[in-house]
Amino acid sequence: MAHLELIGLFLFVLFLLLGTGVWVGLALLGVAFVGMELFTSRPAGDAMITTIWTASSSWSLTALPLFIWMGEILSRTRLSEDMFKGLSPWMAGLPGGLMHTNIVGCTVFAAVSGSSAATLTTVGKMSIPELRRRDYPEHMIIGTLAGAATLGLMIPPSLTLIVYGVTINESITELFMAGVVPGLVLAAMFMGYVAAYSRVSRRYNPRHDPPMSLREKLGRSRFLIPLLLLVVLVIGSMYLGIATATEAAAFGVIGSLALAAGQRSLTWRAFADSLMGATRTSAMIALILAGAAFLSLSMGFTGLPRGLADWINSLGLSRFELLMALLVFYIVLGCFLDGISSVVLTMAVVEPMIRQAGIDLVWFGIFIVVVVEMAQITPPIGFNLFVLQGMTSHEMNYIAKAALPMFAIMVVMVFVLIAFPELATWLPATARQAPG
Repeated sequence: MAHLELIGLFLFVLFLLLGTGVWVGLALLGVAFVGMELFTSRPAGDAMITTIWTASSSWSLTALPLFIWMGEILSRTRLSEDMFKGLSPWMAGLPGGLMHTNIVGCTVFAAVSGSSAATLTTVGKMSIPELRRRDYPEHMIIGTLAGAATLGLMIPPSLTLIVYGVTINESITELFMAGVVPGLVLAAMFMGYVAAYSRVSRRYNPRHDPPMSLREKLGRSRFLIPLLLLVVLVIGSMYLGIATATEAAAFGVIGSLALAAGQRSLTWRAFADSLMGATRTSAMIALILAGAAFLSLSMGFTGLPRGLADWINSLGLSRFELLMALLVFYIVLGCFLDGISSVVLTMAVVEPMIRQAGIDLVWFGIFIVVVVEMAQITPPIGFNLFVLQGMTSHEMNYIAKAALPMFAIMVVMVFVLIAFPELATWLPATARQAPG
């Protein structure tokens, strides 16, 4: 009962602060401060300063602002226009036609961005007018963009996986590798849905472009070469063991600057805007991480995480039942908090349960990212919904309904991951066994 009272107190203070408009990071610090003052004899101020410094000085976190900056640079280039030119000739012949450019474009850009919002903005600003011009169903344009843009959270470099890795002290490079195959499988499931819908729906009657010869298709593919080279540079350097996640992020920034310069879109204004955009996003995430670190310390002193883990263990839940409980928990939490906040807020309590249940932490990182992806398209806080509302001027209800099939596909993906855990664990295990 004591543990339930503690949880109630922490949640009351947290939602009181959030409800008054306090930033998430500061709200977490406030909850932790109250916990330290009420339930421990350690000076709260001293503990807060020490914890914030320790959390903020992690070398692994260096990759975070670099990957964010890379996405900011690329979102200010002609990348979306070039991607559509390069992808559309190959997508036109598939069942569902050019609608697949939303999904494949998001998948490709996710491999150099790490941000769901940046992926959505970059791909959407070009594909939405092009697909509308060809009379593709509006709800499919919106829905596929909302769902496919969440791949930016899974396919490396993923900001959420960086935050998860830092929070539980797990290898970020291994987490990145674990996200590749599930990300591609989820993208294939989205494409399968588009293909099936195009066959059964009578409203799916787009206007088709004139067919192209193979030579013309190959000629248009040249627009994809710079981006694919950047993907190989960032992900390939990590997979081959040439670079750590932080070093790969530095390579990515240099490569994105070179790509922007090659497209003649690297003006001083664009450079400064990208730098300030990355600084604002990085500072926001750093504040959330600092607050979460202090909250973890505070809850650790109360014994709450271990007590809850022991209580869950006493219930005798199977591994599957525990995962289903966590699935429902994170879906509900995602209706009120963004993905990164959900991860850092809960890890202090969830991690002991996962370890005690014998669940692989790298695999669980991918599980939690899939669930957090759902939070991006669930009202009232789903960030992708707000971005799409700004881009299309549709009502929030319309966008949420359009994204509902993508939400259902992500739920199915959770069960696929549980049934076939090798999807997430095979690539990291292969890399560990590789010589050198």
